Amino acid sequence: MSESQKLSGKVAIITGAASGIGRATAILFLQHGAKVFLVDLPDQNLVDQFDDYDHARTLEIDVTDHDAPQRIVDGAVEAFGGIDILMNNAGIAVGADFESTDDDTWDRVMDVNVNSIFRISRAAVPHIRQRGRGRIINVGSIMSDMAGPGLCAYGTSKHAVAGLTKAMAVDLGKYQITVNYLQPGAIVTGLSEPFFQDPEFRAYWEEKAPVGRLGQPEDVAEAALFLASDDADFVSGVGFNVDGGAIVNF
Repeated sequence: MSESQKLSGKVAIITGAASGIGRATAILFLQHGAKVFLVDLPDQNLVDQFDDYDHARTLEIDVTDHDAPQRIVDGAVEAFGGIDILMNNAGIAVGADFESTDDDTWDRVMDVNVNSIFRISRAAVPHIRQRGRGRIINVGSIMSDMAGPGLCAYGTSKHAVAGLTKAMAVDLGKYQITVNYLQPGAIVTGLSEPFFQDPEFRAYWEEKAPVGRLGQPEDVAEAALFLASDDADFVSGVGFNVDGGAIVNF
C-alpha cells in the first residue's frame, strides 16, 4: 500500500465532522483513500464543505437523538456498503465547577460525550464485524487522566470515555476490532477557542506543552489516521496523548 493511501477501500464514519478535529480527520481520511460518512448537527454546512470529495456523504443529525445511531449506521451502509472505521468525535465542553453544574448541563454533556459513543458504537459493531476486522476511535481528552477547575461535567465525561473504551476493547478484540481513545491537549478548535481568548489561559497551555505551542486539529487527525490504519493492528485499549507533552509537565 502506498504511503498516500493508508485507508484505501475502507469506509469510515466520523461524528462531529463539520469543524475542528472531526473536519481535519475527515479530510485526511479522504486523502488516504477512505470513503467517509460525515455526521454533524443541522445547519453546519456539511454538504458544501465536502462537495468536492466524491467519496464523502453527509448526515445532519444530533447524535443524541433517539434514532441517531440507526440512521447514522444505515446511512453509511447504504452509501458505501459497510463500515470499517468509526470515529466518535462529537463532543461539547461546558465551563462550570461542581457546585454550579445543574442537572440539565450534566445530562447534556454525558449524552453527547459518553452516551452517544456507546449507542452509535453498539449500532455499528455488527456491521464492522461483518468485515472481519475494524477500528473504533473515541475522542477523549487530556482530561481523561486529570481534572481541571471549572470542568466538572466535561472532565467526568472524558474519564468515562476512557473507561468505556477499555471495556469495548476487551469485549470486541475477539472480532479483531481494536478500540482506542485519543487524548487531545490544548487544541485550537471552534469548541476551545472561547477558552483560549483568555490570554492567561492561552499562555498557561502554551507553556505547559514542552514543544511550546498549542495544538492544531491536524495534529490530532494524524494520530487518528495511525489508529485507523493497519499500522496500529496490535494497538487496542490505549489512550493516545496528542498534547505536545503537556501531560508529563505537571
